[in-house]
Formats: sequence, structure tokens, C-alpha cells
Amino acid sequence: MAQPAMSVTPYWELTFDADGDPDGRERDRLLAEVPTKGVKDLIVFAHGWNNDRSGATALYRKFFAPIPKLAPKAKIGYVGVVWPSMRFCDEPIPDFPKSVVAMEAEAAPAPVLDKDTRHALLEAFPGRATVVDQIARMLDQRPDNELDEFGRLVRLLVEVVPGGPQPLFAADTLAEGVPQSEPVLFTGDAATLCDEFARALASLRSGGDTEGFSLPNPWDGAKELLRQATYYAMKRRAGTVGERGLGRVVGQLAAAAPAVRVHLVGHSFGGRLVSFALRGLPEGVHTVKSVTLLQGAFSHYAFASRLPQDARTGGVLQGQQNRIDGPLVCCYSHFDQALGTLYPLASRMAGVNNEVTGFDLGHTLGPEWGAMGHDGVQAVPGTQRLDLAGALGGKLPTSGCVNVDAAAVVNRGGPPTGAHSDIVHAELARVVLTAGRVI
Repeated sequence: MAQPAMSVTPYWELTFDADGDPDGRERDRLLAEVPTKGVKDLIVFAHGWNNDRSGATALYRKFFAPIPKLAPKAKIGYVGVVWPSMRFCDEPIPDFPKSVVAMEAEAAPAPVLDKDTRHALLEAFPGRATVVDQIARMLDQRPDNELDEFGRLVRLLVEVVPGGPQPLFAADTLAEGVPQSEPVLFTGDAATLCDEFARALASLRSGGDTEGFSLPNPWDGAKELLRQATYYAMKRRAGTVGERGLGRVVGQLAAAAPAVRVHLVGHSFGGRLVSFALRGLPEGVHTVKSVTLLQGAFSHYAFASRLPQDARTGGVLQGQQNRIDGPLVCCYSHFDQALGTLYPLASRMAGVNNEVTGFDLGHTLGPEWGAMGHDGVQAVPGTQRLDLAGALGGKLPTSGCVNVDAAAVVNRGGPPTGAHSDIVHAELARVVLTAGRVI
């Protein structure tokens, strides 16, 4: 029987800390039990932004639920990865009960920091209570001429301090011979950055209708600056947990149960996590049979050897898709507002300090700032592109990179994130099974 909190069995949880170190008891239990349970295929799912174990478990319970009926004869085991990320509580998730904060945000969007999000920030960034309190006060009071101080506090919260000891930016592309620069998202003029975010949010909430459009108060974008700064910290953390944590555990599992076929699945930053796990695999491990990215929140050039606009620059994961003994399937949707608008805007801010030349996302944001979950893997030769029906109709390749337009089902959700978390669909579970040749 399935565990009370889970819809499938056998199921294991695998918890990592921010440095990628696993919970030793959970890891040892996984390594000891998988070889004894008759498992042939092991689906390992990593969540994206989330606030606690219960939220991650709820996602896994709902996503895994249809799989036993979809593959009744398969001998499948399930792993839910739990890692320290965070989600702002005003972001509703389709098919999940709406929090009071999310309902209030839908009724009257406001930049104030609710108590649940304060708690989530403290969990994600321990020891920063005073900074969180100051940030909350400034969002509530909107003091004149203090956006620069707000920006300083945001940088202090996520420990992105110019000249500090840790890497400043979770890079997805790297230029040959060019040192990694401090991201403008964290070093630029805070008032200008908040103004850009305020205008982006106003456009999203108006559905792109600019008739009668008036310039918003830059403070309207301050909470989004905070949100994006925390997301970049989580993005960096996802890479660390994947490479130093999950990749090593998959290698240990290959030694303990070499016949078990592993299928990695990641949502949002969890997609970055499982992709970096490929880089952390020990040499000679070939047990990863598929990787499925659901609305991946990292650069669509991450696997590219060369970028179209700059031949010196390649993806930080270039060639890692070749570590998979099967396909890398990237599911994307143009209904994902988090990745279609806010992610590229923040990415541009993190790259080049362009001055604001007028708010027109269609012209100011080029393809160099795009995300996996918005338009799929880019600049990797041989990448195939399918719609969801084609992917489920027997046309899914058995190797290489494959982009699957999942907009037929990934299409629900309001601003600021749109359909980013609309991933609990039997069709996407079938994509995972099809990619892994389980069905």
C-alpha cells in the first residue's frame, strides 16, 4: 500500500541541505531498499520554488497519482527530492487549495509582505530576521527616495554583496576568457530596476492593453525586485544541490542497483537541479535513461555549445545531455508569465546594464534572455520539436534534446506567474513515462 501522505508505492524522500548534503538516513534507506523492492524504473522528481516538505509532498502525490494506471505492468519506484527553496505566498498554484494570501492578492494586488512570506524568507535565509523586518516595513511604508536603501537590504538578505566570498550569480552561460561580472540585478540603480518591474507587472495585469497606460510608482516593482533576487539565490542553490548532492546519490544508486533505470524530472528550478545532477554523475554511470524538464526556470541556452549571438559563449551545461542514455525532454508553454516576461527581464538585468528606453517587452527583451520553460532548448543541433499530441502519439525520440509544447494543458494561472506551476496533468506524467520508454 502507498504511504498515507503519498499516492504511490514504493516511495522514498531524499532531503538535501543548501550545500547539497543529503539526509544520511534517507539516502542509506534508499540505497538499501531499492535493490530489494523489485524496482525496474525509478522516477526521481525535484520540485521548484516551494516553502516546506508538505508542499513538496502534495505536488508529488498529485503528479504521481495517475502513473500506476498509465503503466500497470511496470515496476516503478518513486523518489521525491526535498531541497531548501522558497515560494512567495501570493503565487496561486492550479489544482492546489488557494492560500488566504493568494486570494487577497488576486482581489487587490499589493506589494506588502505578508506574514507567511516573511516566515518563508526567514526559513530560506536564516539569521536575517532584522533585514526581513526592515524590508517589510519599507514595502509597507514606501518611503520617498529610499529605493536604493531597499535594494541594499535585498542584496544583504540573499548575501549577494559586491566583493563577497561566494559566487554572485548562478550563470547558465559562460563566455570564454571573460570573467564573470557582478549582475546588474544586484548592483544597478534600485529605483530604475523597480521601475522596470513595475511596468512589467502593470502590463501583465492589464493583459498587455496599453491604452490609457500610466507610469506606475517604482515602489510597485519593489516586491518583484525582492522576488527575483530570492529566485536567483534559489537558482544558484538548485545547481549546487543537483551537482554536489543528487548527482552523487544517483552514482551511489548505480553502484547499489546497477540494473535500475533512473528517470529525472524537475519543475522550475528543480529542472535546473536535475540538469546539474548530470554534471555531478560519476564517470561511467549510464543509469539515467531520461530527463524531463517541466517549465524549467533556467536559460534555454544552458546546453548549447555556442550562442547564436556570441560564438565565445556557451551553456554551463553544454554536452551534459550526452550523459543521458535516452532523451532530454523539455516541456514548455507560452502561458508561463513567470518565464515569458519576468524571468527574461530579470535575466537582462543580471547581464547587461541597459538603460530603460521605453517599456516594450517585445523589443527590449531578445532571445538571449529566454528560459527553457517558455520556448524550449535552443541552439543545440538536432533538437526536435513536437506538440503534446505528437509526443504522446509515438513520435518522441529515444535520444537527444526534444522540445514539447505543453501549452494544450499548461495554460492556467494569473499574474505574476501565469501557468508556471500548472503541471499536475496526466498528460505530463505520460510524457515522463514515454521519455523513459516505460510505456
